[in-house]
Amino acid sequence: MLNTPGRRKRLPHKNASPRASKWDRRFRLSSALVAALLVWAAPGAAQSDPHAQALCGQANAIAQDLTRISGMKLRHRVPCGFITKEKINEFLNKRVKDVTSPEEIRAEELTLKKFGLVPRDFDLARSTVDLLTEQAAAFYDYDKKKLFITESTSSDTQEPVLAHELSHALADQNFNLARFIRQGRKSDDGATARLAVMEGQATWLMSEYLARKSGQSLKDSPALVAAMSNLSDSGAGQYPIYENAPLYLRRTLVFPYTKGMLFQNAVFQREGEEGFGEVYRHAPVSTQQILHPGTYFAALKPTRPALPDPHLPRGYKGLVGGSLGELEHGILIEQYAGKERAEEIAPHWRGSAFELRENKKAHRVVLLYAAEWDSEESARAYFALYREALGKKWRNLAVASESGDSVSGTGDDGRFLLRRSGATVTSMEGLDPAIH
Repeated sequence: MLNTPGRRKRLPHKNASPRASKWDRRFRLSSALVAALLVWAAPGAAQSDPHAQALCGQANAIAQDLTRISGMKLRHRVPCGFITKEKINEFLNKRVKDVTSPEEIRAEELTLKKFGLVPRDFDLARSTVDLLTEQAAAFYDYDKKKLFITESTSSDTQEPVLAHELSHALADQNFNLARFIRQGRKSDDGATARLAVMEGQATWLMSEYLARKSGQSLKDSPALVAAMSNLSDSGAGQYPIYENAPLYLRRTLVFPYTKGMLFQNAVFQREGEEGFGEVYRHAPVSTQQILHPGTYFAALKPTRPALPDPHLPRGYKGLVGGSLGELEHGILIEQYAGKERAEEIAPHWRGSAFELRENKKAHRVVLLYAAEWDSEESARAYFALYREALGKKWRNLAVASESGDSVSGTGDDGRFLLRRSGATVTSMEGLDPAIH
């Protein structure tokens, strides 16, 4: 659990086609490190510490309460221990080197920078490690079946944190979290949705546990649900690394907890106790299904629009590719046009695809991007917004030609061509200015 967040797969084939290839296995680096925390076998914990013994001694009683709330069986006791922030930081730095190559981190950074989601001098690995170290309060190791709480976790939050991690343990004992995560690696957006299932359910169960202690319940109190879901997005002034991080990292960090909890609540209101297992047996496939549970119930799946063809010369190879879900489109829109516009436009998203192609000899990276919307009207709105974003993410923008559905010119990293056709908006960015 965090106080308040994989890798993209490199493209192996030259000019690979997104419809024919198998490369849509992108995961944010931050999410990869969160998952790493869950599976890491920590060194010997301070079980001899009287405070640790007293706190961990509450685990079984809390777990029993959670079984009564969820109906999930506690098949065995969950071991509990303490760990320091220093050990977490040490582990995360090592884990970055173990699970990602410098080329993969570079591809991740380039993608975020090409879309203008992080500054040009942004260090993704270092920033993610620092952010997660600051935010980490506890984690459940679903490999060793043990939970750990950081020694710096304040005494007034230790019980809620313990309840959250024990909710993970219950889900693991009933639905095998390691397998659940592995099965989501076919899609980057789907992997984020599965993380929201895990963290959202644990946040809901923790909140219901606390509510019952005060004679309340989330079952019949929408206001309480809203209040509890926002707790992870609060804490102004307490977490300086988080507050100074790019909007993209902040939003993707808290999404699984805040929106995931609201999703779980919607499933619970519809399915009752069965809803706790339903989200694992039939996992959501997109962040859109998390944000709008009605699309989950209707089994609405994302589309995969065709990428524009840049007719690149020899020497270009696929570097990385994947898709941006509604979550990421909402973040992009909010960053360049404000939260109100994001809430207005992003829900009309239907699907997307992107690819970076690189010519190392020419020191050029081209972004190919397509986003499909639910109507031509929505696509026109996004076209205008993305046109505005181009002028904001680049220091220099020179427009060569412009019409209602097309604009071309040059930006910081080369020539670009933005178009709208029907309900789809496409963009090619970073083209060689000398090639037309």
